[in-house]
Amino acid sequence: MSEIFFFNEECEFPAFFSKERVTQWLQLVAEDYSLKLGTISFIFCNDDYILDVNRKYLNHDYYTDVITFDYREGKVLSGDVFISLDTVQSNALEFGTTYEEELHRVIVHSVLHLIGFKDKSDNDAQEMRQNENHCLELLKTL
Repeated sequence: MSEIFFFNEECEFPAFFSKERVTQWLQLVAEDYSLKLGTISFIFCNDDYILDVNRKYLNHDYYTDVITFDYREGKVLSGDVFISLDTVQSNALEFGTTYEEELHRVIVHSVLHLIGFKDKSDNDAQEMRQNENHCLELLKTL
């Protein structure tokens, strides 16, 4: 049984954000890759909160937009995903997109990591971007 949870720590959910729509979308994404959703928790937070998570669990001393902890078992996607809404907003401005589209991109980026996609090399990053774009098209069908 799939369960998608959304939490907020030291921030508010964006007014446009629909938990139901995102849950339906992620179900479509999983099915599109012949996988199933397990339990995924999305924790929306601010920059200070994600910096603390990055330091505490990954020994990284820098801000980031998303941290994904992968608990996948076989074909069932599960994990904890921390998303800094501060960084998502600033990235939207930097990349010339909307806050809503950038948040959706970051959400699906984390799920693509759970699926097994990487983004450290240039080729992997290009493949990740192509898959993000494909998944964002799936969202438009809802």
